[in-house]
Amino acid sequence: MNTDPTSPAQPFEIFLVAAPGLEAVLCAEAADRGFTDPTMVKGGVTVTGGWPEVWRANLELRGATRVLARIASFRALHLAQLDKRARRVPWAEILRADVPVRVEASCKASRIYHAGAAAQRIERAIAEELGAPIVKAAPKKTGKSADRDVGEEDTRPLEIAVQIKARIDDDLCTISVDSSGESLHKRGHKEAVNKAPMRETLAALFLRQCGYDGREPIPVVDPMCGSGTFAIEAAEMAAGLKPGRSRSFAFEQLANFDPARWQSLRGSGMATPPAVRFYGSDRDAGAIAMSRANAERAGVSAWTDFAHHAISDLTPPESPPGLVIVNPPYGARIGEGKSLIPLYHAMGNTLKTRFAGWRVAIITNEAALAKATELPFEESGVTVSNGGIKVTLYRTGVLS
Repeated sequence: MNTDPTSPAQPFEIFLVAAPGLEAVLCAEAADRGFTDPTMVKGGVTVTGGWPEVWRANLELRGATRVLARIASFRALHLAQLDKRARRVPWAEILRADVPVRVEASCKASRIYHAGAAAQRIERAIAEELGAPIVKAAPKKTGKSADRDVGEEDTRPLEIAVQIKARIDDDLCTISVDSSGESLHKRGHKEAVNKAPMRETLAALFLRQCGYDGREPIPVVDPMCGSGTFAIEAAEMAAGLKPGRSRSFAFEQLANFDPARWQSLRGSGMATPPAVRFYGSDRDAGAIAMSRANAERAGVSAWTDFAHHAISDLTPPESPPGLVIVNPPYGARIGEGKSLIPLYHAMGNTLKTRFAGWRVAIITNEAALAKATELPFEESGVTVSNGGIKVTLYRTGVLS
């Protein structure tokens, strides 16, 4: 691996973090967006490129949770060797001496087994070679969540601009810069959320898993829209709006950041008014108010409609058939599983009797709830985590 990514054009490995289980969907998106050599690995996708590709991945990819620039890779059999080799990383050409840095390390199947000691050696290398202030990382969890390169998303707040992630696996130390900062599901538009919100990144991957990428002019309907995530995300995709257009990123605090080039990249492309509209409804009037406000901030209110009514009052819009996608209440969060069966049954009955010609997708945590809809689901998809709850996407073909 290249260990001297000092110029914007110098290629190196970029790791796109995905929701575990949806790596293949993110890989397809990366390929679709023209990234070089997208390769599916555990916990994400690797691509090859320079710093402009890092910037573009943050700006354009809807399904990535965060983007890690892998700036160095070397063998380290003991802490003294880690210290020596960490000092060879061209920190001054990547980090700024005036920007605080936090180092987080994880160790797996390696002779260096103490993650805290490993982080301290890299912190010392940065402090002594560069002079940047070091902010101590919060105590790390152990187990699956300890490997932030390939595991569940770290939801702890970042109080600093730049984070370095060191992963030592089988004595191979990979050092990455977290170029994103806050998780990429934070688009900068959704100030209001309802109970059990669907993250934008996960919603985008579910839409793509349903075959929707914004190119085909079909409407999308969400009859339990909450804060409007599916309808807003679908409208943005159809309009060609870049998901990261309204927020800042950690890479803007790096030494190699080129503001003029970034502004050119960020400002390229214009929204294309979609040929169809995108619909959300909910029995909660507050949810509808939230959805409308979020759509307004996202710049898609002209193409979205949100209505206050129960799912029993749902009717198809006057448009060609499209996709109904819904994230109903789960048994583990808002209600008990058995008590939700009548709701799922009523939802399925409404969709079967009124939405002939449409495709349906439902996200839920219990197969029994999906079965209660009596919809003709195809083989269920992979199980993924949504807010700590394991959920599955159930899809139908075209309803007859």
